[in-house]
Amino acid sequence: MTSHPSPSTIHVFGSLNMDLICRTPRLPQPGETILGTDFKTLPGGKGANQAVAAVRLGAAVAMVGRVGDDAFGQPLLGSLQTAGVNISGVEVDAEAPTGVAAIAVDDSGHNTIVVVPGANGRVSDADVDRLVARLLPGDSLLLQFEVPLPAVIAAANAAKAQGVTVIADPAPARADLPAEFFKAVDILTPNQVEASQMTGVDVSDIPSATKAARHLVQRGVAIAIVKLGNLGAVVATQDRSFHQPALPVKAVDTVAAGDAFNGGLAVALSEGMALEEAVQFASAVAAASVMVPGAQASMPERSRVAALLIGFKHL
Repeated sequence: MTSHPSPSTIHVFGSLNMDLICRTPRLPQPGETILGTDFKTLPGGKGANQAVAAVRLGAAVAMVGRVGDDAFGQPLLGSLQTAGVNISGVEVDAEAPTGVAAIAVDDSGHNTIVVVPGANGRVSDADVDRLVARLLPGDSLLLQFEVPLPAVIAAANAAKAQGVTVIADPAPARADLPAEFFKAVDILTPNQVEASQMTGVDVSDIPSATKAARHLVQRGVAIAIVKLGNLGAVVATQDRSFHQPALPVKAVDTVAAGDAFNGGLAVALSEGMALEEAVQFASAVAAASVMVPGAQASMPERSRVAALLIGFKHL
């Protein structure tokens, strides 16, 4: 029988990648070989990032996904386990390599990224079944689009049927989402590029983000939150909308800020915070994350988030 931490669990159904990061003075031209200055392998994947974000804030978190039976799979599992994430739902797939993201970053901060999904691309109904066996009413489910969409939709439908709050981060962006997806999601959290793709609204400021968020609610989601980086976030429900300003911090690295936001949002709502307070908390988690380089390495502990919120409320 699956053990179930109290009072509720945040489940993450999604991707685990190893990020292979090369630093170079400039990005190479086609056919060109250049010398790099630094190389790192760091755990990533939007699913794993969100799991680490939530567990660092004190939540009980369980991950469902796939890694390969190779040199990258075990370190990814080990990093999640060290962080405190329950990894019993992560399958080791002997038929595919672990997902990787090959990233080149130049001295001006521009990058090129090649993502090879590997085992992430084989997430299927069998993984949905493993997830469903772990769900209880009152739990939360975090979803992203780095695993196949049919499995994401099946997971959302199954979770909704069991009284689980479904929070979906529609990244990477896609415009081919069926109507059933929106009806299965409680909270949808696109950034401005993703919101533009899904709605046809050119999201560039708070009014256009509000229009896009309302459009998403009309398509069936209960709550739409459009993340706008340094402009904060816009939230729409059936009967109202509001703007959450960004917390004024000096950004060092915005990688995985959206994952930090979603992890924070799930934690806040699972603890019973009202929507406005939960969005402010999630914004503080994202703000804390951009002050530290890296993806999972930047996910903040609860004390850092609390300190940021205290400062923000005294502004």
